[in-house]
Amino acid sequence: MAVRNVIRIDEAKCDGCGECVTSCAEGAIAIRDGKARLISEIYCDGLGVCLGHCPQGAIAIEEREAAAFDETETHKHLARQAQPAAVPHAALSVLGGIPQCPGSMMRTMRRTPADGQAGAPPLRSELTNWPVQLALVPPTAPYLRDADLLLVADCVPFAYADFHRQFLRGNPVLIGCPKLDDPESYAKKMTEILAQAGPRSLTVLHMEVPCCGGLTRIAQYALANSPRKIPFKDVTIGIRGDIRE
Repeated sequence: MAVRNVIRIDEAKCDGCGECVTSCAEGAIAIRDGKARLISEIYCDGLGVCLGHCPQGAIAIEEREAAAFDETETHKHLARQAQPAAVPHAALSVLGGIPQCPGSMMRTMRRTPADGQAGAPPLRSELTNWPVQLALVPPTAPYLRDADLLLVADCVPFAYADFHRQFLRGNPVLIGCPKLDDPESYAKKMTEILAQAGPRSLTVLHMEVPCCGGLTRIAQYALANSPRKIPFKDVTIGIRGDIRE
């Protein structure tokens, strides 16, 4: 034990939105009983990246006696998170046995006529590769080699209107859902892609809901197990169609 910086979460202010969960690259925070919780001190590096992602200001950095940050155990922790976990029967939804998640809450976004461009000419698709489903793309696909690769949650192109022009143009894309698909197979596939195809960079685009942060952890697992170090960028898309900083 030594005195160092560690995050502190004010439960009274926390509303369980999960913003801090997706912003923590070490997976040190989880939503439990409707509140953000620090899972373990050894996963927290104390840098405080999560602070700027908390809309309620519920997270602070405090200097106190704590167990040292353990990078090796953190990598193991991230790898475990990328694996599918057994789901208790009581936690299953009546709709097909899908686990419940705070991000599954139903909501309707009202759009005004000014939000659209009625009468505008149709836009051209910027898609340059097929298939796009991560499960179907072979690691040796030629369009992945030396490319600026996008790993995208499959809800993102629906939420972010300028996805084709701002992100997809000129870049191959792989899509998947970390909640409904098999995260373990995704982690292995991405590891193979980084090792065999050798992309130039990797950008992950995921939704702001906590469950979607699993796509970032899948990418981080693959990067940690890749023999090559490449630039990595993580982008969060809000459900109202904005880029969340």
